[in-house]
This record gives sequence, structure tokens and C-alpha cells, in this order.
Amino acid sequence: MEISVHDIFRARHHIEHFVDRTPLAPSVPLSNLIGAQVRFKLENYQRTGSFKPRGAINKMRMLSEEERKRGVIAASAGNHGLAVAYAAGLVGTSAQVVVPERTPKTKVAGIQRLGAELVFHGTNYDEAEEYAYRLAAENGRSFIHAYEDQHTIAGHGTIGLEILLDWPEADVIVVPAGGGGLILGIAILAKSVRPDIRIIGVQSHASPPWYYSFRAGRMVEVTYRESLAEGLHGGIGQKIFPLVLHYVDDFVLVGEEEIAEAMCWMARQHHQRVEGSGAVGVAALRNGRIPDIAGKNVVCLISGGNVDDERLLGLLEAQERVEKTADRGLSITPPS
Repeated sequence: MEISVHDIFRARHHIEHFVDRTPLAPSVPLSNLIGAQVRFKLENYQRTGSFKPRGAINKMRMLSEEERKRGVIAASAGNHGLAVAYAAGLVGTSAQVVVPERTPKTKVAGIQRLGAELVFHGTNYDEAEEYAYRLAAENGRSFIHAYEDQHTIAGHGTIGLEILLDWPEADVIVVPAGGGGLILGIAILAKSVRPDIRIIGVQSHASPPWYYSFRAGRMVEVTYRESLAEGLHGGIGQKIFPLVLHYVDDFVLVGEEEIAEAMCWMARQHHQRVEGSGAVGVAALRNGRIPDIAGKNVVCLISGGNVDDERLLGLLEAQERVEKTADRGLSITPPS
């Protein structure tokens, strides 16, 4: 697979009227906390609530008339499905989206509202993807991959272009890492313009394939667990693996409690609604997971904000209870 800066500029031309150029907003609280200049790239402000339309629209613009007549199909943990449904409406094709059974309700409702046919299958993204491929073979729809496609990746690379146009002095870009298409697109653009810029991916301990595979220099099997960052849950792209090794500088891990705290922190400090997958970069920065950033210019990508009301409210209430307990000077021993 080959993806060039030219591909990313062409993607920008294809999608610029159908996506928003999202803000790059300073975070004074986080900057003060870690001793760096931090700005958030707020893709939770994007249409459909995440970065995903950038890649989906660019891919759909490449479909032939015959492919559009047959329709498209995608597997998704939620946000890619929203983007495919949105893009399908723009290009005049029908969409079928396969999601795991426990996909957040806000994402399910959005996919249905945008007119896609929703299919529930499996307990995780990999199971949904396997079933979607089977359906594609049966019904002739074009499969729109969430991350292992050069047009999708080029679309995501437009985020890197916007970042460096708005802040050419950026030294580090911190990116949530799921399948790898988002971080690769950003890294290709950023490294081509600024070879010295650092690109750091963030995963959860519950879904750490890039972290361990990056260190091994080969794709390795890992154990997956349930996570607040369900959008990052699942395997990584075999075709893009060598490119990620070449362009990305490192991957770090964060825990579930750190993700929950980051989601609450964003709500309280910045009044931002951020899903678990979008908050992992904040979690990494707040907990010192990324070395050598003191005095640096750091971009933290907030990749999405599609979190269920009950989940975010529950996390905020739980944190408030913990704080009240601490204020009373009580000690609580966690269950073993």
C-alpha cells in the first residue's frame, strides 16, 4: 500500500465541503499541569461527532457508478458506521452497517437516523467485521474498511494538514490508536512536512495490539478486555503495519480508571463531551505516559465525542462520590 502527501491533498479537495475544519484549542489547565503548551484538535466537533467522515467520504468519492448502485457495507464499533451512513447519503448510495451487539446507544441511534441498515453481530469489532465480509460476498456491496484502505487513510491525513497549517511549531502529536488508519494518515503528512515531529499513539491496556506489536517489530496476539474506549477495540491492519512502524515514533498505554478520569476532566475543565476513545490522549498526558514533552508544543487529538449520556453521567457521579469521600478523610479499600 502506498499513500503520499499528494493523496492527502487530493483527499482534502474531495471532502472540504462535507466536513468541518475543527478547532485547535489551547488547554491552559493541561499545559500548566504537564509543563508544555497543549492544544486539543477537537474532532468531537466534526460532523457525526468524530473524525471518521474524513476517510469515509474520500473513499466513497472513489467508487464507480456501478459500485454506488450496488451499495456499500461496513463493520464498525460505531463511529465509522456513522460516517459511512453520512457519506452514503452524500454520494447517493445505500449503506449497510454491521456493529457489535453492545455498541453505544448514541452511535446506534445516529446510524439509524442517517438512513443506514443496521445489523448487530458479535461481541467485538473483529466479529462484526468477519460477518460484514460474509454479507458483502453475498450481496455484492462494496466493503468500506475502517482503517486498512489508502483512500480512508488519506482522508484522515487531512487532520495532520490542518494541525500544521494552524500550528506549524507543533513538536508532538498524540493520537488515539485503534486499527491504525488515523495515526498513519496524520503521521504521513506530518513527517513529510516536519521529519523531526514526534507522533505518539495511545491505546488502552484492554486493547493493546499496536503497543506490543510495535515493540516486537511484528504483529503479535494480545488479550482483549472490555473497555471505556470501545472505539479502539480490535485488531490492527496487516497491510499498513510496515508503514506504521516507519512513520510512528511510539505507542503508550493507559488504564480504564485513567480514561474515566480524563473523560470527567474534559467535561469539568473544558465543558467537552468526549468518548473514551477520544480521551486516551488526555489520559496519557495527565498521567505522565509520554516522556520528554516539558516545554514542547503538544497537540492532543480528541477523536470523538459520541458517548452515551448515562455512561458519562455515571462516571461524573462516581468521581464526585470519590472526591466527597476523600474530603471527609475516609479510607476505602478497593475490593480484591
